[in-house]
Amino acid sequence: MEFLTNEKLTIVGAAGMIGSNMAQTAIMMHLTPNICLYDPYGPGLEGVAEEMFHCGFEGLNLTYTSDIKEALTGAKYIVSSGGAARKAGMTREDLLKGNAAIAEEFGKNVKAYCPDVKHVVVIFNPADITGLITLLYAGLKPSQVTTLAALDSTRLRSELAKHFHISPDKVENCRTYGGHGEQMAVYASTAKVDGKPLLEIIGTPALTAEQWAEIQTKVTKGGANIINLRGRSSFQSPAYVSIEMIAAAMGGKPFRWPAGTYVHSHGFDHIMMAMETEINKDGVHYKELKGTPEEEAKLKESYAHLCKLRDEVIEMGVLPAIKDWKSINPNID
Repeated sequence: MEFLTNEKLTIVGAAGMIGSNMAQTAIMMHLTPNICLYDPYGPGLEGVAEEMFHCGFEGLNLTYTSDIKEALTGAKYIVSSGGAARKAGMTREDLLKGNAAIAEEFGKNVKAYCPDVKHVVVIFNPADITGLITLLYAGLKPSQVTTLAALDSTRLRSELAKHFHISPDKVENCRTYGGHGEQMAVYASTAKVDGKPLLEIIGTPALTAEQWAEIQTKVTKGGANIINLRGRSSFQSPAYVSIEMIAAAMGGKPFRWPAGTYVHSHGFDHIMMAMETEINKDGVHYKELKGTPEEEAKLKESYAHLCKLRDEVIEMGVLPAIKDWKSINPNID
């Protein structure tokens, strides 16, 4: 059996729906034979492990534990969905207080038990903030931590494909940047529909300005729509896409979508937000975004919203003042 690596991958929050789907996806993608499942809820965790064993996978060294030290020791890659799930009527931001504390503990545990970890993907909401907290307390380099932001871009692709009644494969380079929340910046200037720039289509009978505005709203509220339809928050899509992210960090195929990354240039500082990124064995790297004036204004609004959330976390005492960040993590500029 061929695997991308033999190094240990730990999935945090593995008893949950996202975590259990991440486990199965990572196994089916043959990332590594050495996978450890962690969750503080023992019975649920054992149930997930039993399900994986019942699949009859070959070449797999699957372990599970409710001991965080055991789970993280020796881990070279981690994906964490280990926060509270979003429920009907809640925004991602409503999860801020509880999940901020979970992210602080998680970061400290990474620093204590696996300081040699190569890459960490954080996906529990609000992911931009929980990822930032994790990065600071884990003491890692900014290139070593990414957050899930791609679902907004995949939702844009889906909505455009549905509108034009074409295969999603014919909708190219859909991108949203900034926050993974309802204040995200939805870009039209990057996308093509059946080979034609989306900007040339918006405002025509094929896609009126009103229809485009409606699509943008559907994208920003895509997660809430899943809750309304299924009675619970998304789990299959975040599981799959986050495992694609960690696969890229292992040296697998390039990640196709924007990722949340620590940003400290181009007018955006001391924040984690979705950018145009590349994830590989050297970590995550981002580049400056170019959009229309309207898109760039929207990105600045999204950044301002993230800064407000970050400042709330500082007021809670979960994070120190920005000037003191370097004392916690010398890798932070």
